[in-house]
Amino acid sequence: MKTCNITFLPDKKTAEVQKGTTILEAAKSAALYITSMCGGDGVCGKCRVFVKKGKVETEPTGLLTAEEIDEGTVLACSTKVFEDIEVEIPPESRTEEGEVLLKGKLDIYSRVEAVESTVLDEAKLFTHSPLATKIFLKLPPPTLQDTASDLERIYRELRRKAPLPILQTGLANIKNLGRLLRESNWEITVTLGKRNGTTEIVLIESGDTSQHNYAVAVDIGTTTVVAHLIDLVSEKTIGAMGTFNKQISYGDDIITRIIFASEKEGLEKLHLAVTENINSLIASLVQAHSRKLEDITAVMVAGNTTMIHLLLGIDPTYIRKEPYIPTADAVPVIRAAEAGIRINPRGLIACAPNVSSYVGGDVTAGVLASGLADRDELAMYIDMGTNGEMVLGNKEWLTCCACSVGPAFEGSGIKSGTRAIKGAIQKLQINPKDYQAKVSTIPGRLGQARTSNTRAGGNEPPRGICGSGLVELLSEMLKTGLIDRAGKIPSDLKSPFIRKSDEGLEYVIVPATESATGRDITITQADLDNIIRSKAAVFAGTRTLVKKMGYSFQDVKKFYIAGAFGSHLDIEKSIAIGMLPDLPRERFAYIGNGSVTGASLILLSYEAIKKVSDLANKMTYIELSGDNTFHEEFISAMFLPHTDLGLFPSSLKTELLRNGKSPLIKGVGGLSPFDKGD
Repeated sequence: MKTCNITFLPDKKTAEVQKGTTILEAAKSAALYITSMCGGDGVCGKCRVFVKKGKVETEPTGLLTAEEIDEGTVLACSTKVFEDIEVEIPPESRTEEGEVLLKGKLDIYSRVEAVESTVLDEAKLFTHSPLATKIFLKLPPPTLQDTASDLERIYRELRRKAPLPILQTGLANIKNLGRLLRESNWEITVTLGKRNGTTEIVLIESGDTSQHNYAVAVDIGTTTVVAHLIDLVSEKTIGAMGTFNKQISYGDDIITRIIFASEKEGLEKLHLAVTENINSLIASLVQAHSRKLEDITAVMVAGNTTMIHLLLGIDPTYIRKEPYIPTADAVPVIRAAEAGIRINPRGLIACAPNVSSYVGGDVTAGVLASGLADRDELAMYIDMGTNGEMVLGNKEWLTCCACSVGPAFEGSGIKSGTRAIKGAIQKLQINPKDYQAKVSTIPGRLGQARTSNTRAGGNEPPRGICGSGLVELLSEMLKTGLIDRAGKIPSDLKSPFIRKSDEGLEYVIVPATESATGRDITITQADLDNIIRSKAAVFAGTRTLVKKMGYSFQDVKKFYIAGAFGSHLDIEKSIAIGMLPDLPRERFAYIGNGSVTGASLILLSYEAIKKVSDLANKMTYIELSGDNTFHEEFISAMFLPHTDLGLFPSSLKTELLRNGKSPLIKGVGGLSPFDKGD
């Protein structure tokens, strides 16, 4: 017998696989997704599972303790099966329901109204949809005096409505056109699409279906995929759904996925993973809102450059190799079916334009949605994730950069780190007297987060700590003296929650008795170093961009914070650790999922798709990988909040008061908060 069965608990799902298959691959075949941030390379240690029955062959990795091995713990990616077994997937190893950011915090319709109405008459046909606009036509039947062909009759009627010098259609629409026109009594609905500067008749239907025209705006993030169902007639968002990006199983970050794509069948697996995500979301939205799949005529996608390459099956290899060149920044509008997306068979798909290998369509769409490019005053757009993208400018000019923030804020590389899933610690406070932490967790789908006087507040017992929780933890540890400005836990600190481990000192956030995993939730010194590196990258990226353009942070009048992680940040605590500049708090605005908001805008306005293309062409990209200014800024930002306290007047005041000095005293960290260019 060449196959064996693996039963996964507590789901009670069984997968029949070839002998020698890893537990990680077997789980995928059973539609169960085990956290594997390294893509199965055996280095992240996040895919821990328990073998409850049967024997396995596992490769030693050094990531498991002797006690864990004795308990039957193995890494799913490094363990192969050759007989029937039972495996339990513990809560902390499951990729499941999370806090997916479905919506932006902007009114997309007000942004549509704000777009200047300078379109030509031809373009007015596409005011509500640059990709697919339905028009009802009553055609005059042919006579001996009017012998125009059936197709020319349609062209003629369309040109009566607007000047459309270039019209085309596909053979599929022409084959049975004669019968269709006569059986519909010359009353038809024509779906027009803009395909790369040409107006195309995408679809011809019998009767009046012009009021049934829908599209889907999609944000493909490295971690999540979000879809909005848009009514192209009423300009309303009917519904929104989101899920984790299934590509996570092949790697937590884009570099790991690019490497995987170069392996045999790797690109196809990554392509199928994201198309499965999108198709599932579209099907669920259609079913939930009682619509028909054939009425979905267009899809607009915004995502980073790598995600767009993988969606379209384009080799992303050279994105990660110097000089970091993508295959394409802007890709043509194509049939959705060509990309494997299931909507109307002749429906279209378009992608928001990229700027460079590391500044993608999610950023250009977000900038469009924020209105940054319409401002007279200087503003900055910041999207923080594994990669940090920053755009600086106004209506006159735009410049951008990207830097590697690292996966810490996604929970990777952190001993008790996790994504923003239910049970993840998102907020916390530390008692300065006994250093005990009170935490609040992300609730389940039906729950609502709440604080309480118990050790762990919220609907779900703690499973780990996510990005926003790490920012709060770092701020609280600094404030209470659990760490110094270098981010080090003092060796002489006495607390029942500070202990020695194999990795040095660590702080116990939640004891095993109160966690969902039955293990302590801790933060180690190595974890703290990783978090500080991530926050330093964000600050260094923003400050480098501002300085290179000859400005200071004081000159920037608005900061738009985008993305799921960014939208849950506590601005005060982000400033306290030196991740964001110490400026008046009203200058910071959360815009939520700017990527999907921008994609929705583009679907609803032909002017918007022209504008986002102009924005992409207008952005000057600054490469930071070998930039000395960025390197210097990064090193300076490796303290809390910074080596120069003068840049952080709030922290400077706290420091002076703590030392019994007047906050008016000069000469500590600089003469003024902005005496060194900021």
